[in-house]
Amino acid sequence: MAGVSAKLVKELRDRTGLGMMECKKALAEAGGDIELAIEELRKSSGMKAAKKAGRTAADGVVVVRVADDNSYGVIVEVNSETDFVARDEGFLGFAGKIADAAFTAKSEDVAALMAGDLESAREALVQKIGENISVRRVSVVEGESVGAYVHSNNRIAVLVSVSGANADVAKDVAMHVAAVNPQVISKEDMPAEVIAKEKEIILAQPDMASKPAEIAEKMVMGRIAKFLAENSLLEQAFVKNPDQKVGDMVKAAGGSVVSFSRLEVGEGIEVEHVDFAAEVAAQLQNS
Repeated sequence: MAGVSAKLVKELRDRTGLGMMECKKALAEAGGDIELAIEELRKSSGMKAAKKAGRTAADGVVVVRVADDNSYGVIVEVNSETDFVARDEGFLGFAGKIADAAFTAKSEDVAALMAGDLESAREALVQKIGENISVRRVSVVEGESVGAYVHSNNRIAVLVSVSGANADVAKDVAMHVAAVNPQVISKEDMPAEVIAKEKEIILAQPDMASKPAEIAEKMVMGRIAKFLAENSLLEQAFVKNPDQKVGDMVKAAGGSVVSFSRLEVGEGIEVEHVDFAAEVAAQLQNS
């Protein structure tokens, strides 16, 4: 257990809500692999899926552009090192230029977008502000009717394409996706490997150990059905009317959901958090 850092233990505690020693032991048994530790903890304790917030640390903004005829839209994510810079007018202006270029090109190719003047503009802004600035990704959604939602903090943006309904319906669905973050449109879209992994975790939980095979199978199927309902857009309770499923709301408007894209600033990026007070204290001790 000596090889497990306090930082990893803290992250696991933040993501699971479990005790320090339990987290330290799980990390030691998983060889320091936090995702493997979470998986094993879910098996042994019946814990629900861990929070992902611990892995979302980068700053910046998302910017959206949608065509006047709602035939397509783009989202761009532009990152900065701090939230202070993410509010800077020069940074926001640069992010807007990236969105305009991606919209005009209708392209998700960041390298191609940054090949000319925009890269020069980025470098100039880095020199002026003193922080690293990067264009991380672009998402393009096309369709019969595309609606968008950008959360007020400019950190979450969603594009939704619907068929048979108008852009207002698409926008309502986009607002829901921003709030609830479904994995797929319908339960049939859930990847087989994700379902298999969830089944493995359920079977390994303590309350399954003493159950006869046929009862265990029924319990697994019930929990898988719940998992799919919770993570499939059309099965989720609509945020603006929890008595109605999203799929039923869209169907009542005469439409169907074709696709969606949700970008959240910094998701999936790990950033090392430095305890500057501890660092200074350590340097003084060694001086």
